[in-house]
Amino acid sequence: MPLTVVSQGSLVKVKRIGGSAAVKQHLNELGFNVGTEVTVVSVLDGSLIVKVKESRIALDSNLAGKIFCA
Repeated sequence: MPLTVVSQGSLVKVKRIGGSAAVKQHLNELGFNVGTEVTVVSVLDGSLIVKVKESRIALDSNLAGKIFCA
């Protein structure tokens, strides 16, 4: 399921990253890798704030939709 449908407060694990090579590299540099645990901290109008490792990162719905979790 894409990260955009994950509920606030949920802890999920990244299973796949979609998009172009540039998008995948950008998300990788932010800490989104297959197997990484992500907590959805806040959801507002489709944008998300997530906790990855020890960082909080804001993502718009387009970018969050490229991250697939389980």
